Amino acid sequence: MVLSPSGNVIRFNRMCERISGYSFDEVRGKQFWDLFPVAEEAESVRALLQDLRAGEARTCESDWTTRDGSRRRIAWSNTVLPEATWGPTHVITTGIDITERKRMESALLEISGREQRQIGQDLHDGLGQHLTGIAFMSKVLEQQLTESEAAQAPHAAKIVRLVNDAIHRTRQLARGLIPVFSGAHGLMAALQQWAAEVEDLFHVPCRFDCADPILITDVTVATHLFHVAQEAVNNAIKHGRPEHIVLTLSRTRDGGSLRIEDDGTGIAEVPSTQPGLGLRIMSYRASMIGRSLEVHRRLPRGTAICCRFPLER
Repeated sequence: MVLSPSGNVIRFNRMCERISGYSFDEVRGKQFWDLFPVAEEAESVRALLQDLRAGEARTCESDWTTRDGSRRRIAWSNTVLPEATWGPTHVITTGIDITERKRMESALLEISGREQRQIGQDLHDGLGQHLTGIAFMSKVLEQQLTESEAAQAPHAAKIVRLVNDAIHRTRQLARGLIPVFSGAHGLMAALQQWAAEVEDLFHVPCRFDCADPILITDVTVATHLFHVAQEAVNNAIKHGRPEHIVLTLSRTRDGGSLRIEDDGTGIAEVPSTQPGLGLRIMSYRASMIGRSLEVHRRLPRGTAICCRFPLER
């Protein structure tokens, strides 16, 4: 597409017509962001065009609503045609339809997640229960040897400690493979537990806020959101040295919002062209649930990361 500096559609090629179902005459002169169904994405497109007018080339992904009401995921690449006297004259935006690729990636992640959950369940219910039985039998043997004052009693006590340690490690592995248990309250419970673990492990006050229950029945969406929060907290502790961290789960006009805020040193004022691995992973997980990730500095200090997600009524 070719856009005016103010975002009006000037050119709309045949592939745009084919994918969207709209003819050029139907979209001629319309604002580019009016083609996007989600308010947050429309605002991000407005901000993107402002950056383009300042001379910065930008890329993004967003949903495009077609004539029949379906959505297509488009990866946009944008640039401007500068004019020496009057500033930018036109914006050229090229989109690649990545809907099917995203569906395949989502399917692969779902299969991987299902296998992880199955392994975690087997560890918890199978191996964990088996080890618990061994620990019980070993404890009985230790008591018997102690009562008979046998020389082997200390060795039996050591076996009991080792088996109990194995049970603890097995539970940790199972919890890592199944961070969010099934059920609409699973994400809230997982974030509450994660906040408590952050305080215990890193000695940084971490609070989970959720004014109204946010019920998510899709385990895949809940797991992606949990990993986004986990990665954001780990990044904050590793790079920002915060004194406080707040995880907030809330409802918005178009769905739900997961927000992670800290009062650390904050991200760089000038964003890097090559974001770190943590940010790339979080952005990828956000795209897998159909939304984007927002990262910005807080005033007077700190970082705020926000991931919006679809929410069933």
